Amino acid sequence: MAGAGRWRRVTRGSWQSAVVTAVALAWARCWGGRAAYDEEAGLFVCAGMRGGYARGGTTYGGAYLTGHPRPGRAVLRHEAVHADQWARHGLGFAVRYLLEEVRRPGARNRFEIEAGLREGGYREPPPSKGS
Repeated sequence: MAGAGRWRRVTRGSWQSAVVTAVALAWARCWGGRAAYDEEAGLFVCAGMRGGYARGGTTYGGAYLTGHPRPGRAVLRHEAVHADQWARHGLGFAVRYLLEEVRRPGARNRFEIEAGLREGGYREPPPSKGS
């Protein structure tokens, strides 16, 4: 896939995701990340970063930022769902995600559940009391 088509795939056709992706790629470069396009996930994977991301890695728009040299397929499938979420919710996704993380952290976060807990490296949370 050539440049414009690849960019459209990575950003899922969302101008807001495109803005976030461009900023994320610049941020990754500042932290020593090497960006490469992953065809299967439809993401730019910025691997080998010295910092500048949360947990094991973070997706901003269509860019996955991580310190791992080669993230696994399962993780990239998980992160591709987050790229879809960025495209669906636009710039407001960051606020939505953070509010959800405050209310239901980690494996209880609905955005993480939608992306697939196991593929994202999360353990299934124990059942809630009263469930």
